[in-house]
Amino acid sequence: MRYRAELVTTERDFAELAAEWGDLYRRCGSATPFQSHAWLHSWWLSYGRRGRLRLVLVRDGADLAAAAPLMRVDRPVPSLVPLGGSISDYGDVLLDDERGPEAVAALAGGLSAAARTALIDLREVRPGGAAERIYGHWSGPRRRVDDSVCLELPAVSMDELITRLPTAKAQQRVRAKLRKLTALGIQRHTVTPDEVDKALRRLIELHALQWEGRGVTPEHLRPRFREHLVRSVAPMVRSGDAVVTEFRLDDDVVAVDLTLLSRRLAGGYLYGAHPCLRERRADVAVMLLDACSRHTQDGGHGALSLLRGNEPYKHHWRPKEVVNQRLLLARRRTAPLLAAVECDVAARRRGKELLLHWQGRTERKERQGGGGS
Repeated sequence: MRYRAELVTTERDFAELAAEWGDLYRRCGSATPFQSHAWLHSWWLSYGRRGRLRLVLVRDGADLAAAAPLMRVDRPVPSLVPLGGSISDYGDVLLDDERGPEAVAALAGGLSAAARTALIDLREVRPGGAAERIYGHWSGPRRRVDDSVCLELPAVSMDELITRLPTAKAQQRVRAKLRKLTALGIQRHTVTPDEVDKALRRLIELHALQWEGRGVTPEHLRPRFREHLVRSVAPMVRSGDAVVTEFRLDDDVVAVDLTLLSRRLAGGYLYGAHPCLRERRADVAVMLLDACSRHTQDGGHGALSLLRGNEPYKHHWRPKEVVNQRLLLARRRTAPLLAAVECDVAARRRGKELLLHWQGRTERKERQGGGGS
């Protein structure tokens, strides 16, 4: 056969794949920054567990034609899941766009062999992702269910984004906020690769400060997350897969933003902002969106993604809802695992619906003066 699949299970071999993984990443149009070698290898160093790495590779001679970056987990059922975990907004495999069905079949066969008695559980696949080609080829039991919602805007200039606002008054307010930022004298500085370490440490400090007393995501303040971010982003800045922007006021860095870039999307991943900006009535959300749009207005990206999360403030810009997919692939012997996961998904969805119903009922009672009991 022209294509052959192989399995990589050691961190050392993973590290040595950097150059050819990067070449494959560039040849996979649907890849997001969360499939870059810098992001995934760094994530493994921070979060991986010895003996769990499962990289399924497909080669055409010496050329890397496809790759599935996975790890083995035992709970809730034995599964192969994407590297990147919960801190990555998208999961996927890599497939050279120029490769046909034979390469897809080879990767599917390699996945089947690597899974053995485990389920293949591909979470957070963006519509149009390369994993859809595997799903379409899979001959065993398979299921597709909805995963997280991501909100997306067109990759256009800030002026064009403003025209998406529903009323002329809303558009005028945003333009006034942009003028306010200019009047305050806030300056943008694009961080160089050599400055990334210091800038990202400042980002984490500001992120903790802005969320102080308001329920910050605990993982964002843990050393392993900080180390992953610092280790992965510098090479991503060098390769054009990330941009770090500092916002300075009176020579002080008052905000730092990390935006991730790929061929099809750009997305603001994490930021930190000093409370003094809000005290001066600077609209941080507008400031960040304006900065992010400057990376996409050249037309080199398909979408400006607001990434996962359905927060109300994002809807001011009338974004499109894009639902990530969860692709479940089983062999005949592991079909019961697929059924177990389906039941779990259905139960969680039902539980969420009941919780939302109860919260809505409680809010209606409170508005009517009936109390919350």
